[in-house]
Amino acid sequence: MFFDTAKIYVKAGDGGNGAVSFHREKYVAAGGPDGGDGGRGGDIIFEVDESISTLVSFRYKRKYVAENGGNGGSGKCSGKDAESLVIKVPAGTLIRDAKTNRLMADMTPPNNRVVLFKGGNGGWGNTHFATPTRQIPRFAKPGLKGSERELSLELKLIADVGLLGFPNVGKSTLLSVVTSAKPKIANYHFTTLEPNLGVVELGKYGGSGSFVMADIPGLIEGASEGVGLGHEFLRHIERTRLLIHVVDVSGIEGRNPIDDFDKINAELANYNELIATRPQIIAANKTDIIQDEQVYKDFLAEMEKRGYTVFEICAATTKGVNELMAHVSAQLAVLAPIEVFEAEPMLEEIVEEELFTIRNENGVYVVEGSWVENLVGSVNLADDESFNFFQRSLRSKGVIDALEEKGIQEGDSVRLYDIEFDYVK
Repeated sequence: MFFDTAKIYVKAGDGGNGAVSFHREKYVAAGGPDGGDGGRGGDIIFEVDESISTLVSFRYKRKYVAENGGNGGSGKCSGKDAESLVIKVPAGTLIRDAKTNRLMADMTPPNNRVVLFKGGNGGWGNTHFATPTRQIPRFAKPGLKGSERELSLELKLIADVGLLGFPNVGKSTLLSVVTSAKPKIANYHFTTLEPNLGVVELGKYGGSGSFVMADIPGLIEGASEGVGLGHEFLRHIERTRLLIHVVDVSGIEGRNPIDDFDKINAELANYNELIATRPQIIAANKTDIIQDEQVYKDFLAEMEKRGYTVFEICAATTKGVNELMAHVSAQLAVLAPIEVFEAEPMLEEIVEEELFTIRNENGVYVVEGSWVENLVGSVNLADDESFNFFQRSLRSKGVIDALEEKGIQEGDSVRLYDIEFDYVK
């Protein structure tokens, strides 16, 4: 099975906590604070790995958590910065916020490495809080939390040329004769169950260099609405610069080639109108077994009237294939490069959050939030200065006012994570 979508959870590392420590040395009185700072948490980095072609590895591992920074130590020793967590993905992977569907990064070369989330900063040790009037600070700052998010990964294959058309029209055969790809080929519909890629070397077609061609599983009418297999793979046409529309003109299956051509293009337009405007070259295939010459002539006349270039080929015998590839090479030379979707790669996404929330849980007013958690981690209630700071912060940030609006009465219990106290006006 071809895996081209996945959902994963990622979390950058938390910063290490600052240390509360005091210098101790023989014959040195009141050596002062010497608590070190915490280390930085590990970043979340996405990196393109050219050896990977699907997202199958994310089926088995869906949680990626970077290491936390080390805590500060005595003697002004800082905690160790954590290693970044590198997540390898195939080229062409789009990374979105699973909740908002916001495009965060497009892992398409040259965009090979993106630091998506930065680890949390380490907290300050008590060394930073010493002042002429506060010479023995008994508190430090905790490390900041690393960002966490559920992400959606979507692979859009990177190919210069896409082959499209109804099932069993000869797309896989054409790919096999112009590249070293070995797609499954058989005389029945839906032989191709997943996209196949191949590299066309242009030397034998009078050009230089190479390009990548993708065989997209056959579309049928209604594919853009979920019918058949094609709807699952239409996303892989989005990056192509040029489309080769393979049409079975033999009439051996009783279909009209003009109708086939129109139905496929209607599916492209229904899926994405921009894709329907991609330049198309028509490969009229199976010309060696044409059942009705008039139907074939009508097809050629109609395509000429619409302004399309038609190449009469027989992929199985390679008739006309060289001329087709030479024309494709000439067209690619003047077309724009492969599209990179406009993304908003960020070092860190800023998320507006409430400073705190309050709920009544069995008569206890529970105050929570990232700001509250950081405050609780940074105070030492046994120290008068730290306790006063704690009270001032609750008042200045509006916690006390919010509690009173919730109807708190004197003597009611308030819980802020590990701290619980009775409310006193």
